[in-house]
Amino acid sequence: MEEVARIKVWRCVGCGRIDHPQPCLGICRDAKAELVDAVDYEAAESRIAALEALLRRIAFTTPLPGESEGAWRVFQRDARALLLPH
Repeated sequence: MEEVARIKVWRCVGCGRIDHPQPCLGICRDAKAELVDAVDYEAAESRIAALEALLRRIAFTTPLPGESEGAWRVFQRDARALLLPH
């Protein structure tokens, strides 16, 4: 899987300020946080959804008698397609 760039920032746990001026509520306390680009986040969400869908198919599919081997090969093919880089 491709590495997602992370940006280290300080974020106030009180008002939500992230390294830029914002009206303070007087309860600021900075904590380290990491941000990622929304495009990278959405790509990861999409990939997780596809993997969950495949896992759901594996969990809830009961092959017909004598069809287990063929069903497993289809699951393997689909899993490889999701895991290999595009």
